[in-house]
Amino acid sequence: MPANTSPANPSAAERLLDLYRMMARIRAFENAAEETSRGGVAVFGSTADAIALVRGPLHLSTGQEAVAAGVCANLERSDYLTSTHRGHGHTLAKGADPTAMMCELFGRATGTNHGKGGSMHIADFSVGMLGANGVVAAGIPIAVGAAHSAKIRGSGAIVACFFGDGAINRGPFMEGLNWAKIFELPVLFVCEDNRYSATTATDAMTAGAGAAARALSMDIPAETVDGNDVLAVEQAARELAARARSGRGPQFLHALTYRVKGHVSVDPASYRKQSEVDGALESDPLKLAAAKLAALGVAAARIAEIEAQARVEIDAAVAVARAAPFPAADAAFTDVQDTGAGQWL
Repeated sequence: MPANTSPANPSAAERLLDLYRMMARIRAFENAAEETSRGGVAVFGSTADAIALVRGPLHLSTGQEAVAAGVCANLERSDYLTSTHRGHGHTLAKGADPTAMMCELFGRATGTNHGKGGSMHIADFSVGMLGANGVVAAGIPIAVGAAHSAKIRGSGAIVACFFGDGAINRGPFMEGLNWAKIFELPVLFVCEDNRYSATTATDAMTAGAGAAARALSMDIPAETVDGNDVLAVEQAARELAARARSGRGPQFLHALTYRVKGHVSVDPASYRKQSEVDGALESDPLKLAAAKLAALGVAAARIAEIEAQARVEIDAAVAVARAAPFPAADAAFTDVQDTGAGQWL
C-alpha cells in the first residue's frame, strides 16, 4: 500500500498507533538496558575500555509491553501506580522521562531517584509512579493505602496496581484485595500473568482457577484478557478504570502474557523449552499490533518509522546517562530516615 494512502479507519488507526508508539519505546528501552548491563558490564570499543554501566542483572519486561501500554493509556497524570521488580515498562507508560530513568539505572545523580533506587526501586512521584518493588506482592498494600488516601481526600484519583502471577500466592495479595473491597477503594488491580514465577512455571505452584477466580471470591469484578493484544488490554482497562473512578470499588484485570527473557538479564532460562519460547514469539505484542495496523491501512513505512524514532530516543538517553555524574559522597546521608539520635551526623 502506498505510504501516502489514508487509513481506512483514521480514529482507530491513530488510537492503535499511539499504543504502538508506547510499546516501541518500552521495547527499545528494555533492549538498551539489557545491552548496557551485559551482566553488569557493557563493552564499548576495546576490552580495555570496558565500563561498568548498569551494575547487576535487570528484570526486563520484554514481551509484556501491551499490558503497560494498554492499562496506562487510561490513567490520568494525577492517578497513581505501583509496580513490580519488572517495572521499566509501567514507569515509561505512566509518563516518566526515559532519560532520567536510564540515568537511574546507571546510578547517576540525574536519575529519577538520584541514582539511589536503580532498576528495581525506580519511582517518579511527579507522574504518580509510587515505585517499583523488589519484594513480590509488596506493591499491593502500598497501592491500597494510596487508594484509601485518595478516597478520604476526595481527590478523584485511582490507583493502578501491577503485580505478577507469583504474587497471588503471597499474603499481601489477599490482605490487599480484602481491604480494598471492604472499603470500596478506587484500585485497578492488574495481574500481569507472564506464566513464570522466577524460574518455576506458575501453573505448577498455584492451586485452583487462578488470579481472576480469587478476586471474584472477594466479590471484586474481574476480567481476563489476552495480555499481548494491546487493544484488548486497553478496552478492558478503560472499562474497569471508569468503574473504579466512578466509585464502584476495586476492579481486577488478569492479563495473560509471556516473559520472553529470563527472570533476570543474566538468566539463560534453560528451564524452558525453546519451542515454548518460539511459540510465544508468534504472539509478540508489537507483531500483533503491527498486523492490525496494516489491516487498518497504515503503511509499513510509518510503523518502521515509529520503531526507528524509539531507538533514536533511547540511544540518546543512554548517551546522556553515560556522561551523567555520579552522586556526591555526602548524598548518601540524604533521603534516609532520621530517628533524631544524630547517627547521620
